[in-house]
Amino acid sequence: MKRAEQMPDMQQSRDHRRVPIRKVGVKDISYPVVVQDKHHNLQHTVAKVDMYVDLPHQFKGTHMSRFVEILNRHREQIALDRLEDILREMQHKLGAHTAHLRVEFPYFIDKAAPVSGARSLMEYTCEFDACLEGDQLDFVLGVKVPVTSLCPCSKELSRFGAHNQRSIMTVRLRYRDFIWIEDLVELIEQCGSSPVYALLKRADEKFVTEQAFEQPRFVEDMVREAWVRLSALEQVSWFSVEAENFESIHNHSAYAAVELDRRHGEPPTAGVRP
Repeated sequence: MKRAEQMPDMQQSRDHRRVPIRKVGVKDISYPVVVQDKHHNLQHTVAKVDMYVDLPHQFKGTHMSRFVEILNRHREQIALDRLEDILREMQHKLGAHTAHLRVEFPYFIDKAAPVSGARSLMEYTCEFDACLEGDQLDFVLGVKVPVTSLCPCSKELSRFGAHNQRSIMTVRLRYRDFIWIEDLVELIEQCGSSPVYALLKRADEKFVTEQAFEQPRFVEDMVREAWVRLSALEQVSWFSVEAENFESIHNHSAYAAVELDRRHGEPPTAGVRP
């Protein structure tokens, strides 16, 4: 033990380039986490975890092992309501002013097919992105939601059918009051031409195909519809929505994005219905 105490601490040695580092730490750690589940109380899943702090210009490096030590100390408590505790320990143990924690994980929702009622688990990629700067906590919830989109132009031009594709809508938001992942997924699914399911019987396939045909939407329609629906939620203070269509008849994707920030009293964008 005495010999270990005498080992030099190279991370705390002086650096003379006077360049502060905004984020330094560990990335892409696989780790079990617990997420609140609207219908089953809790859901256990495995996340990819990124942990960073800021580093003042005078120090050569940070102590990478301390990030993993902190994570291990909270191994039974890595849940939404404990993120601030983890961030505060990162600040304290690493002598940092700002701590960042990003947790990306698969989240599963039990969905029933629209006609047969056949049930299956649908996977959604979610993320918690938290930052503690001094005593100021910032938290962003993110969800990627697959939907079907059917091209209005193709429907108008074609004698038979219309081209459609799977799309990914990515929503990120800050909120004043808690919002369930399940409710957010349902809201975003309504912005495409049809939801996507893990299991469909023949009657279900007929239903979702016809549903998409009757509700054609450009990528622009999808993000605008999301803007309208999210802006109606009073507990949401900021959001961004991106939509990417993986085109079935082109070798490129179609893309659109919108954003609304009400944290400082900004009014809704002019010309868009409330």
